[in-house]
Amino acid sequence: MIKSRVDLTAIQLEALKKLVDGRVSTNDSVLDQHGKDESAIPPVKPSAVVTVHDAQEISNVLKYCNQEGIPVVAFGAGSSLEGHVLPLFGGISLDVTEMNKIIEIRPDDLLVRVQPGVHRVELNEKLSAHGLFFSVDPGANATLGGMAATGAAGTTTVRYGSMRENVLALTAVLADGTIIKTGRETRKLSAGYDLTRLLVGSEGTLAIITELTLRVYGIPEKMAAAIVRFPNLADGVNAATAIVRSGIAIARCEFLDEKCIKNVNAHDGLNLQEKPTLFFEFHGSPQGVQEDAQSVKDIVGEFNGSDFEWTADESARRKLWQARHNAYWAGIAANPGMRAVSTDAAVPLSKLSTAVTCADQILSKSKFSYSILGHVADANFHCFILTDPNNPSELPEIRKLTHEITQQIIEMGGTCTGEHGIGSGKIEALIEETGAPAVEIMRQIKKTLDPNNILNPGKVLKI
Repeated sequence: MIKSRVDLTAIQLEALKKLVDGRVSTNDSVLDQHGKDESAIPPVKPSAVVTVHDAQEISNVLKYCNQEGIPVVAFGAGSSLEGHVLPLFGGISLDVTEMNKIIEIRPDDLLVRVQPGVHRVELNEKLSAHGLFFSVDPGANATLGGMAATGAAGTTTVRYGSMRENVLALTAVLADGTIIKTGRETRKLSAGYDLTRLLVGSEGTLAIITELTLRVYGIPEKMAAAIVRFPNLADGVNAATAIVRSGIAIARCEFLDEKCIKNVNAHDGLNLQEKPTLFFEFHGSPQGVQEDAQSVKDIVGEFNGSDFEWTADESARRKLWQARHNAYWAGIAANPGMRAVSTDAAVPLSKLSTAVTCADQILSKSKFSYSILGHVADANFHCFILTDPNNPSELPEIRKLTHEITQQIIEMGGTCTGEHGIGSGKIEALIEETGAPAVEIMRQIKKTLDPNNILNPGKVLKI
C-alpha cells in the first residue's frame, strides 16, 4: 500500500528499461515536464518517466510495478486542471503520448477507434475528410485518453454529451497487468455491469486506458455563431436558462463575464464590448439555423440582452469560438507570472442563477482577482481565481473560498465537479456530496481492482 514517496532503485530502473526497450528517462527536464499540469498545485517530480508503445508494454510495466509497490501515473498532454498527472508519491510517470494512432475510422457506423495519445484537434482534422467530427470539446487540445480518464465535457455537451456518452468501448490494463475490454461498438448495450463508464472518469485510479472506441457525428450542413450582451451576470444566466427550457437545439451556449471579455480581446485581437456576454452556436440546415438564431434573439430581449449579433460566416464563427477556448490562457496572459485555480460547479438548471450569484458574492469579498465563465446551458460554470505561485500561503486561502462555494453548490443539489474531476483537491468534497457510504463502495471497488494502490495514489479517494 502506497503511503509515502517511492524513488526507484538502480535495479528497478534497469528492469523497467528491459520492459520498454530502454525508453526510461530520469533527465531533470523530462521529469519537470511530467510533474506538472495546468492547475495551480505545486509540481511534483516523478522518479522516472516510462514511455510505452502498446497495451502489452503497459501490461508488463504495471505487473512489475504492482509487484514492486511502485506508483504509476498516466501522462498525456498534461492539460488537466485538478492535478491529475502529478505523481504525489513519486514512482513513474507512464507517458502514452507515442500511442497516438487513429486505428480505424468507420463512417458507416459513425465511430472511430483510437489510441489514448491521440489529440482531439488532430482527430477532428482526420475525421473532417470523411464529413465527420468528434464532439467533445473541453477547449484544450487534450489527448483522448486523458479526456476519457477525467470524464471531460465542454462547450458542446448541451447537444452532444460528454465523454461518458461518447465512449462506446475501451481497452484498459488493470494494476496487476490484466488487459480487459469493455463495451461494444453498438449504440445500445444492456449486458452486465457498465464497466466502460466505471473507467471513464476514474482519473487513472482503476486502470490505464489503451484504446477507445468513440462515437462521432456528421458535420452539420450549416453552423452559425451569435453573441449578446447583458448588464449583469444574473440576466445573462437567466436568459441562458430560458433558452434551454424553450427546447431550441443550441449546440453551444457559453457565458463570459466582462473580465473574461477584456482578456480575450487583448489575447485574440478582438474588440468585443466589455460586458457580460453569451456566446451561442447553432447547427442544422441553413433555414433551421436562422430560425434558431431569431428565436434566441427574441428570448434574450426579455432578459435585457442587447446588441445581438449573429453570423454564418465560417471564418468569423471560428475566430469567435477560438477566443472562447482561449479564455483560460487569456486570463493567464493578462496576469504574467500568475497561476489560476479554476472551480467547476454544476447545479440543477433552475438553481444556476442563484449559484453564480452566490459564487460571485463570496469571491467579491476576497482579495483575489477572479472572473466567471461557463457552459451555462449545462448549468456548469467556472470561477477563474488568480494566485501568485511565489506566495504559497495564497493557495490554502483560495481553497477555503472554493470550499465555501462548493458547500453552497452541494446544498443546492449540485456537484463539486461537472467535468474537471476530483483530483487531489476535492476528496473531502466528494464525501460531502455523495455521503460516506457511497464513498466506501468506491473504496471497495478501488481495493478490488488496485489492492496495492499503485494507480494514481492520492487522487479521488483517501486510501
